[in-house]
Amino acid sequence: MRYLDLAEALRSDIADGATGALPSEAELGEHHHVSRVTVRRALELLRDEGLVMSRRGAGWFVATDPVRQPLGRVTTIESALEAAGATPERRVLEFGFEPAAPDIAKVLDLAADAEVLRVLRLNLADNEPFALVTVWLPATLGKHVSRADVERATFYDLLPLHGVEAGRVVQTITATTAARDEARRLGGHEGDPLLACRRVTYDRNGAAVMVSEHRYPAQSTALEVEFPAPHPSGARHG
Repeated sequence: MRYLDLAEALRSDIADGATGALPSEAELGEHHHVSRVTVRRALELLRDEGLVMSRRGAGWFVATDPVRQPLGRVTTIESALEAAGATPERRVLEFGFEPAAPDIAKVLDLAADAEVLRVLRLNLADNEPFALVTVWLPATLGKHVSRADVERATFYDLLPLHGVEAGRVVQTITATTAARDEARRLGGHEGDPLLACRRVTYDRNGAAVMVSEHRYPAQSTALEVEFPAPHPSGARHG
């Protein structure tokens, strides 16, 4: 059996409703009487098609439908996961004050040597890594926030408690690949494609009060925009 034949057999299993974890590479090889190399090539082909995904140390899984997040309004990861029927969880990995990087200082309109609170957290969906998020706050705001606070609540819940009312939010969406530490924390592999989103949150007076960067495995999230129906060409208005 060639790897294309094995890929087709696995593709058929998925179409018939197979979900969750796949048998190990060794088990697949033994069952289909093929080498480990053939198994790996078949699985990598299916991964390229978006049908399966691998998690470091956990094996191969049937890919699930991505969590859909609308772009017409500000949503939190937790609310998006709950809407998709998943159980959200947050784990704070790093919490501390540090000198602002030049790009962060510029966005937050801070002096070059100003300190910011930097928080790195991992968001999980049904106990599986879903997103890696880094948040920066000016030290004047960050001094009011504890690690316990950010473990239990979103910053959009916390900021109003300290007199900051969020105004507009500007989000920039790009693509990148996972660095080694990002891949390890997200359960993937170095070089995996990631969806990268940077949000800048402004207060009601127009001052930037928070910068956040989200890293999503490419297969886990879809960002959607809804447009009004187009008018027929030449239609009159009035």
